[in-house]
Amino acid sequence: MAFDLNLLRVAIAIDEEGSVSRAAQRLGVSQPAASAALARLRKALGDPLFIKTAKGMDGTPRAQALVASAREVLARVNQEILAPTEFDPTATRETFTLALSDIGEMVFLPPILDHFRKHAPNASVCSVTGTAERVEQALESGAIDLAIGYFPDLQKNNFYQQRLFTHHFVCLLRADHPASGERLSLEQFISLGHAVVHSEGRSQELFERHLEKAGIHRRIMLRTPHFMSIPMIVARSDLVATVPHALGIHLGQTLSQVRIVTPDFDTPRFDLRQHWHRKFHHDPKIAWMRGVVSELFNDQRDEWRDGDQHQPG
Repeated sequence: MAFDLNLLRVAIAIDEEGSVSRAAQRLGVSQPAASAALARLRKALGDPLFIKTAKGMDGTPRAQALVASAREVLARVNQEILAPTEFDPTATRETFTLALSDIGEMVFLPPILDHFRKHAPNASVCSVTGTAERVEQALESGAIDLAIGYFPDLQKNNFYQQRLFTHHFVCLLRADHPASGERLSLEQFISLGHAVVHSEGRSQELFERHLEKAGIHRRIMLRTPHFMSIPMIVARSDLVATVPHALGIHLGQTLSQVRIVTPDFDTPRFDLRQHWHRKFHHDPKIAWMRGVVSELFNDQRDEWRDGDQHQPG
């Protein structure tokens, strides 16, 4: 037989008030309801529990043991189940696991780590990558807290998402490339040899589909899964590489051997978002992390936009 935990509250109230009527008033119920609850409790335990005396309702030994245990049980329920869970970033030693592409690490990790240094000094960050299916499964299981960047497959009802900002594409050439100027025409783009990256990041697929749809055919001379080797390859060849503009700006600002140029034709833009599973929507730890990401990364605070001097209109 299922036991109603609300009966424990009635027993405690009667013990402390010494009266069924005062216990009913304290609990905000009618006296008949309190009496009926006491009757159910007596039947369930096979003991009268409270006896009328000159001082009021006095508990039997069984009632005294019951009330002592009931106070402990209800205190644990209130503290461990009903009390709101709080997250203290200054004290936590949690690890936050983020799904990021290699370019995503460059865009997102430096500001996040700086924020952690100031506001969550004992916490740590783990950056992971994987196929769309693996990221989806890991978000559902809790192995990944957030996926940040371009994840077009995370569109199911079980996932929440928040747009952060919009990025686009630029081209990389060696600094002294014969194609001079800050813009690259479609004719120049088609005539050059291309280095193409096929990585686990999905933004490059977006650019490839755009070219296919527009009927633009390139002369691909190199296919590689790595972005890191691209600047060295471009710097020592006549090849052009098309990359997300955050990477292009970073390389153009830090490496004198390469420069960025803007395609003088339509190229796709893509929204960078943070994604999380609905199962963890109310989790205090992940809610805090989402707040950090949305505070650090938005249209107003997009540091890469400020560095892009050739962004197409």
